Amino acid sequence: MSGFARRADIWRGGRPASPGPAVIPTGFPALDAALPGGGWPLGALTEVLEERQGIGSLSLFLPALAYLSRGGRWIAWFSPPYLPYAPALAMAGVELGRVLLVQAHTRDEGLWALEQALRSGACGACLGWIGAADFRVLRRLQLAAEAGRALGILFRPAVFAVQHSPAALRLRPGPRQAGMALHVLKCGGPGLPVR
Repeated sequence: MSGFARRADIWRGGRPASPGPAVIPTGFPALDAALPGGGWPLGALTEVLEERQGIGSLSLFLPALAYLSRGGRWIAWFSPPYLPYAPALAMAGVELGRVLLVQAHTRDEGLWALEQALRSGACGACLGWIGAADFRVLRRLQLAAEAGRALGILFRPAVFAVQHSPAALRLRPGPRQAGMALHVLKCGGPGLPVR
């Protein structure tokens, strides 16, 4: 076996690299069962590619945000299209004293702030509404999430589903008669088996 083949930090396709990424349970057992490691990947980006806003995608993350906020790390929101509704967050168990809201003056300032927060190690989760972003920008955010061991959640329009992305997890939620349909577009990356 060559030197590279013995390295534990090289991903070999179907087997997780050692050590595997940390995950946090989603709070939804069926979703945990569908995701590698049994939950949202920490130290990685998760992209939520929405056809339209307001279909409840944020509710998927509330149990994890509540858990992370009780752990003493910040939950930072970057340029959300609507002001987060504090009573609903509190009802979901999110510690409101651990929530930060960042509204940047320009798109570049917002991306810079998001990258710094992901990298800082002070944030348990960073939620960003970023719209268009090239692979280079997404890669910088992915590396920042890895460095800070943060749950990075990017909400983007569904038209970007065809774009290549370094995100470990890409989801496309959609409405259905009772609840929400959730399509897993990509589920893999370093340490995460592709499904």
